[in-house]
Amino acid sequence: MAGDLLPVVLSLTAAFFFAAGIQALNQGLRYADSRVGTLIDIATATAFFWLLSPLYLETEYWLSPAALIFAAVGLFRPAISANLALAGVRRLGPTLASTLGATTPLFGALFGVALLGEQLTAPLIIGTLAVVAGTMLETRPGQGNRDWPLWALALPLGASCLRSGAHVLIRIGLAFAPSPLFAGLVAYSVSLVVAFLAETRRGDSRRVQWRSPGLLWYVLAGVMHATAVWTMNAALQRAPVSVVLPLISSSPVFTLLISALVLRREVIDRRKIAMVVLVVAGVAYIAATR
Repeated sequence: MAGDLLPVVLSLTAAFFFAAGIQALNQGLRYADSRVGTLIDIATATAFFWLLSPLYLETEYWLSPAALIFAAVGLFRPAISANLALAGVRRLGPTLASTLGATTPLFGALFGVALLGEQLTAPLIIGTLAVVAGTMLETRPGQGNRDWPLWALALPLGASCLRSGAHVLIRIGLAFAPSPLFAGLVAYSVSLVVAFLAETRRGDSRRVQWRSPGLLWYVLAGVMHATAVWTMNAALQRAPVSVVLPLISSSPVFTLLISALVLRREVIDRRKIAMVVLVVAGVAYIAATR
């Protein structure tokens, strides 16, 4: 029984740390540039995995196909997906961005239909309608408090699409090298190189204010994200993607609670509750009933 519950506990732990990480990023955006913040976030997470590497790293891991699979993941996650997600937070706010990010299992189902020949099932249709309905609660015309363009919705949705592909690859790679920490180490190390190269090609004169309190928030976000990825990979090692991803998709609930109860920066109203419930229920129903 304990073994059955462990993936659930790991997934919900990952959901909490993802939510805490997105709130730390949102705090950092008040003080420092988002792209520099993303680089610091990834660098901190990479350092986290390397500092723990003496506890788990095995030479044969580097010689297995998993190393290449995890490296492929690092080419787009988290560097590219994190930039999209962070831009979404800046444009949409943490709750809506995190809620739309919860569509990762939905994209996983769509990839299965398009690329693997899976059937278009009733749960997929129902879940899609729930996601669309939930999003419309926040984007429908007449909402005077919306100060962002509709195209900004593509930012967290794009990040979600990339994450869904990464989850599938991580699950495959763990079959060759059963180490959640090694998966995080390789992916983040490659992604750090990608993020650093992108930053050096910016071609502007902006300089990092190393004493800015925003940098400390980005470092904290890196620790949160590394912990979230670690626990998520551990859950993926023990349970199917269709079980893990719906539970991780509960992160908007944690995001909303942190915003309202800890940071006191957001009011929980009926519309926000309905939005989160519809989107999370939709993606959970899709993944849980596949």
